[in-house]
Amino acid sequence: MSMAVVGLGAGMALGFAGYFGRFGAFLLVAALGAVGFIAGRFVDGDLELGGFFRSRERVDRRR
Repeated sequence: MSMAVVGLGAGMALGFAGYFGRFGAFLLVAALGAVGFIAGRFVDGDLELGGFFRSRERVDRRR
């Protein structure tokens, strides 16, 4: 499925939530869409959980 079709679906869902619900419903749909997007990227293998929890290497600047 192309990203254009996914964007179309997300836009339609947000439009329906904004039209039939209040602004809170719009924000809820947008937040859940973002969570679903991140979960989908994780399942596809594009994201790794270690990247979120790994500490950055510290460079010793004392010389």
